[in-house]
Amino acid sequence: MSDIKRLESGPRMSQAVIHGGLVYLAGQVGNAGDSVADQTRTILENIETLLEKSGSDKSRILQATIWLETMDDFAEMNSVWDAWVDPANPPARACGESRLATPDYKVEIIIVAAAKD
Repeated sequence: MSDIKRLESGPRMSQAVIHGGLVYLAGQVGNAGDSVADQTRTILENIETLLEKSGSDKSRILQATIWLETMDDFAEMNSVWDAWVDPANPPARACGESRLATPDYKVEIIIVAAAKD
């Protein structure tokens, strides 16, 4: 188990798990009740912080899974995502509609990234 590193662990989950050169982030959410754009900005800031703590960065993101409370918010979320994502290194990405933990959450993003060598 020494080859697995967990960051910001609680009784239910870790915010990041590093293993085999990969960084797995838990689903990140913004501030409940904020707009889709503001939740997305907060999530992306959290992702950058967690990747930095994990020895990675957004240029090394391999896959992003994005859940929206409604696909009606796709364009608003993408307006923030498109301004943030590394255009030279865009990840594989999926986006779908799902009921989130509470109706106040509009966006959740899950990331898998490569750790830096």
